[in-house]
Amino acid sequence: MAQILVVDDEIGIRELLSEILSDEGHTVLVAENATQAREARTRARPDLVLLDIWMPDADGITLLKEWASAGQLTMPVVMMSGHATIDTAVDATRIGAVDFLEKPIALQKLLATVKRSLAQQEVRTARALGLPGTVRSPVLAEFRKRLLQATTSGRSALLLRGEPGAMAELYARLLHQSGTPWINAVPLLGQTSQDPVQQAAGGVLFVDDLARLSPNQQKHLAFLAAHLDRTKVRLVSFSTEGPRRLVEARGFDSALVSRLAELVLAIPPVREHLDDLPEIAAMMLAQLVDTGICPPRRFSEDALVALKAFSWPGNLEDVFSAVRTLAATAAGQDIGAADVTGVLGQFAPVEAAPSVPLDMPLREAREAFERAYFERLLGQEGGSIARVAEKSGLERTHLYRKLKALGIATGRKDPDA
Repeated sequence: MAQILVVDDEIGIRELLSEILSDEGHTVLVAENATQAREARTRARPDLVLLDIWMPDADGITLLKEWASAGQLTMPVVMMSGHATIDTAVDATRIGAVDFLEKPIALQKLLATVKRSLAQQEVRTARALGLPGTVRSPVLAEFRKRLLQATTSGRSALLLRGEPGAMAELYARLLHQSGTPWINAVPLLGQTSQDPVQQAAGGVLFVDDLARLSPNQQKHLAFLAAHLDRTKVRLVSFSTEGPRRLVEARGFDSALVSRLAELVLAIPPVREHLDDLPEIAAMMLAQLVDTGICPPRRFSEDALVALKAFSWPGNLEDVFSAVRTLAATAAGQDIGAADVTGVLGQFAPVEAAPSVPLDMPLREAREAFERAYFERLLGQEGGSIARVAEKSGLERTHLYRKLKALGIATGRKDPDA
């Protein structure tokens, strides 16, 4: 069965669709606005999204465009609305939605649309993304060697360390044997009706980005880790933060971290194995073509050279996003160096924040840092208070007071403020 994300600001619709789809055997995640939908899509990578058009913080069409332009439209999206016009439905389809449901949604229409959309996704993902069969750089070759050696260590838990954007799942799948289960545990953690260990029996239980797990998810993971011995499951997790910081800053139980980090391997950042980038980018493009996400495309030699010359601060997630953007926007079948140059700007590293003078009193230095911090965030997020609040971890009312105290003008008011 599939993981389905339902995005709607009406609690009644969320509960109704969740109940219906759960009865069909699906795992259902819910979000009441675009902000929660972004988070759920990043954490859970759903197999299907049912997305309402009219929402308070950002409409569904805007979110659909955002996912498409960022290379994150890797799952089918079905739009929902009770007030949309035919033109709106056509626009959504043009952007990348696979279907449209008109409210009130009839039961049989819902089930048929979900079944059809998931069937299309199975065809589109017939060829899973993976690493090239051969690699050029000694760095990646050595990492692959050590990763595969981990399979000889019994069922010891493996922790993969890496920078943001590492696409750890791609590497972890090297440990997965064909015909055995592969379970992404994150969306199941905290759901008492789900037993990820049983579902992953004989295969791999993967936990992505430990630092983003809630306290409740951490407790559930600790329970699962303590019962792994009852079945043959390999536990593989990923973290952008080290074991000590997970305990000290993220509230993880030290015993759980020790269990997760029985073996630890560091994923090399892309900048350390740029010799492999042409093969990786070509493989990503071939996957997009083979799954029907884009028409036939191929990279010119000059384009591959341009991709290899970039440092890729966001690692493989940025590479895949760039490849997907090029595949969708290139004018012809051949993607040239000029096409690559045109999209690389959005992946450039953010310039260093201005330094804070160290010869001032602590209170003034703290205020100077906070002012620079929030001004930078506001610039990055286009002045959106909602997104700055999410990035900074502050409640929005507190954020407004903080900005006012620092003398920072927001420039505009959020539509959902």
